[in-house]
Amino acid sequence: MIKKIMTWGGIAFLIFFIAFRPDSAASVFKSIGGGIMDIAQGFGDFFTSLVA
Repeated sequence: MIKKIMTWGGIAFLIFFIAFRPDSAASVFKSIGGGIMDIAQGFGDFFTSLVA
């Protein structure tokens, strides 16, 4: 029950954040995307070094 409430609350906050602060929301998602890309690049470099 609490998990369901937290999920819907998170979705509502996300919609509110995007609707009323689109520049800040874009910046946050850009930072998260950059972090994910850095992690993926690190794994790629690791496996390249492992095979080479």
